[in-house]
Amino acid sequence: MWQLFQFPLCPFSRKVRLVLAEKGVAHELVREYPWARRDEFIDLNPACETPVMVDTETGTSLIGSQPIIEFFEETVDKMPMIHGDAAHRAEIRRLVEWFDEKLFREVVEPIMNERMRKRIVDRAAPDTKMLREAMRIANGHLDYLDYLLDHRRWMAGAGLSLADFTAAAHLSVVDYLGGLDWRGHKQTKDWYSVMKSRPGFRPLLGERMEVIVPPQHYDKVDF
Repeated sequence: MWQLFQFPLCPFSRKVRLVLAEKGVAHELVREYPWARRDEFIDLNPACETPVMVDTETGTSLIGSQPIIEFFEETVDKMPMIHGDAAHRAEIRRLVEWFDEKLFREVVEPIMNERMRKRIVDRAAPDTKMLREAMRIANGHLDYLDYLLDHRRWMAGAGLSLADFTAAAHLSVVDYLGGLDWRGHKQTKDWYSVMKSRPGFRPLLGERMEVIVPPQHYDKVDF
């Protein structure tokens, strides 16, 4: 049995969970808070970051969202995530990198730090200036997603792909933390509603992080 070490508001773990659900890979969730720096978890991943997957029968360990997903992309035929010709696969990978690096660095990470880490770990108040700036940048990212969806059915083209699940994973964390203003972003909002309606998304929307309550619209498909 596979075990996935993760915590509810880790966007990279959410990305993996969405893909595992689509591919029908059975797994057990193990809640792991990287900031606790458990010795046993550091032994699994010296970087002390989630997600990590472990096969309890074979001892195989997979570390990091993209290596985990690439492993199951190569070993499970169901629901290909990186598909099409070479140019289309390159576009999927480009957008995955955009969301995992640029969106995370500019929006997800600072909002997580101000509204989650400071509250749970540091017991400190958020920096409202940092929050306002991250939310302003988030609006720019939503503008870009609107542009993509004006010209495509899905993020990377005509078919659902890893780009969609990666974007949805990151946006869902920011949405949980109240960092997104959906007004004026109908294209992306409609796309996100479709993503939220997928069966694999429902368990994520039902989970809660300790002491942090999401907005009322967070778990509603029509919002």
